[in-house]
This record gives sequence, structure tokens and C-alpha cells, in this order.
Amino acid sequence: MGMSASQARFLTLTARKTNVEYEGQQINQQRTTLSNESANYYSQLTSMAVPIPPSSADYTKVTYTFENGTEKNTVTSIVATKTTKDDGIYMLNYVQEIPADSMVVNGTNVISKANGGYYIGKVQLQKAQDLEGTKTVDDEDVPFTKGIIIIADDDENDHSDDKDNIYIKESAARRHFTDGGVPVEVANQYSASQLQAKLLVENQYRALAAEKYSQKDWYVRYIQNSASGNYEPVFYNKAEVENIDYNEKTTLSLGGIRAYMFGQTTESTEIKNAHALVEKDASGRYQALYIYSDEKHTSGTRYELTTITETDDNAYNDAMNQYYYDKAIYDQKVEEVNAKIGVIQVQDKNLELKLKQLDTEENAISTEMDAVKKVISKNVESSFKTFNA
Repeated sequence: MGMSASQARFLTLTARKTNVEYEGQQINQQRTTLSNESANYYSQLTSMAVPIPPSSADYTKVTYTFENGTEKNTVTSIVATKTTKDDGIYMLNYVQEIPADSMVVNGTNVISKANGGYYIGKVQLQKAQDLEGTKTVDDEDVPFTKGIIIIADDDENDHSDDKDNIYIKESAARRHFTDGGVPVEVANQYSASQLQAKLLVENQYRALAAEKYSQKDWYVRYIQNSASGNYEPVFYNKAEVENIDYNEKTTLSLGGIRAYMFGQTTESTEIKNAHALVEKDASGRYQALYIYSDEKHTSGTRYELTTITETDDNAYNDAMNQYYYDKAIYDQKVEEVNAKIGVIQVQDKNLELKLKQLDTEENAISTEMDAVKKVISKNVESSFKTFNA
């Protein structure tokens, strides 16, 4: 190879080596960018909140109760005071629940309107007995006053002048029940005293409903109690019955009308800042209270405590469902980030392979350049020897 050819070859190799080094720098820059992207994705993973399953203990509470006859008392708080260490007396707050007779809502009924009356099925609603004032019985105005209900035979004289008693004709009383839902064969078996008792009960229930719901006039029908077999009154607010809209074709009420029956409700009263001694068992759980009845703490009553552990299953299940949802979202995001990291790793692997190829190529170029340098060196040496000769 001549001098000029060797020089040209060397320059070509030098340019080629420079180009390979530049490509290597570009690849390293790309790998650095990919590394930064990968670091960002890993940072996202570490910053994501990992869902934690709920603990049933968070939805479980211990409640202490004690009873005083029919009263049920639920402790809401037992608070120590400044003097508790010295006298052992705590401030006690509790809710007192007392059962009370009342008229309660017992579902709804669809009522039909026909022939000037109101019906449930084939039973016509009757006007509930109001044994006070003036009522029409057997087409006769008989004044009713507070007093003893007396069922009079149909052939007896009118007792309207007697203001101390309430007289109702027996046939009218019996028809009140048969028209109101009591089977005829059952109503015919009622004695005069039984009719009186049932009318009195109906009047008492009507009075309870009138007082509680501020409505004096009521309709009534009788249904059979499946447990006792007795026929019991069910009441309907007269204003609700008469003011609701009825379908002209079907004669049915456009909606249900509330039915009221005799039952029990609970009246709650919160007792605050009562003074009490507290007895605990070996585990520290409360087992009895001694509640003082006077401010001087000289007398009181001891009550055994009942411990009730209650778990709000509905709230716990809701929390668990939320956990499953959050976990599914979390897993989905983790998979998405891992997939992106996987793509970056593949790209980085390809760049690494390309960089190795460039490195191999650069080594080959360097080797060839060393060989060309030797040829050039020999050519130079040979040329100087010629001129020196």
C-alpha cells in the first residue's frame, strides 16, 4: 500500500471511529432517558397507597346495660372526675328506655271507595266508637256521656235521660263488628258483656290514636290475630282515607293508606351526670354499678351490668367491599406501571446490544488503524532511508 493510499485509509478509519463513538454517545443518552423514565415509574409505585383490609375490631363496640323492672338502661359514658381517685365515684351518663302502650303504624292498605263507603276487600270501614258526645245508633240519636257502657236490649226503653251511663242497643253493637270484619257466626257468640268490653277497648285505642296523631275521627275494621285467634281493631285516619285520590275505574286508592294497631313503643330519656360507684372484674371490664339516689351519697341502688358486644356487620361488609374495590384499582395501576417498565427494559436491552455491537466495531476499527499506522510508519521510514542514501 502506498503512502497516499495508507493516509487515505487512515483518515477513513478515523472518521468511521468518530462516527461509531458518536453513535455510542447517542445510545448512552437514550439509555439515560429510559433510566429516568423507569425511575419515575418506580417512584409512582412507591408513592401509591396500598389498600389495607378493614379490621372487624374497628366495627365492634362493647355496650353495658342494666335493667330496672321493665326499664332498660344503656350506659353511654363513665367519666372519672378529680375526686374519683379518693372516693371512687364516677359521673355516669345513660339512656333510659321505658316501654309504653301506643298506636303504631302496621303497614299500609289499598282502600276502595264505593256507594259512599270505604272498603278493604269486602269489609266496609266503620266509624270508630267515640263514647263521648252524640252518636247515631240504630237511626236514633242517643246521647253518649263518659261512664259505664251498657248494652241495652232492643225492646228496652230509651235511656237517653240517664247522663251517667252510655247506652247502646245490642243489635247496633253487634252489627258494628259484623260490618267491620268479624264473621257473623263469631259476633253472634259475643255476650252483652263481651260486646261492652270490645267497644270499650276500641274506644280506648281510638283515644290513644287521637291523642298521638292529633286526629279525632277514625275508621276501624277488625282482623283476626293469627296467634290468639281474637279479632282486633285496625284504625285508619279519617282524613287520610277521605282525602286520598281514588281511581275512577277501579275505585282503588292511588297509594297505600297507613293502618294503625295497638302496640308498644319505647320512650327514651337521657340521664346525665348521675353519681355511681363502679365495680370491675379482674380483666378491668365493668360488671356492676351502684347509683346514688342523693347528692350526699348516702343511699342508692346496685345494678348488675350486662356486657353486649355488637359488631356492625353492614358497615364492616361495606368497608370490606370498598377494600376489594380499592385493591382491584391498585392492582390494575401496578400492572399498568409494570407493563410500562417492562417496555422500557426491552428498549434498554436493545440499546445495550446495539452499544456492544458498536463497541466491537470500534475495537475492530482501532485494530485496523494500528495496522495502517504501522504501514505508514514503514513507508515513512523507507522514504527517509532512500533520501539518505
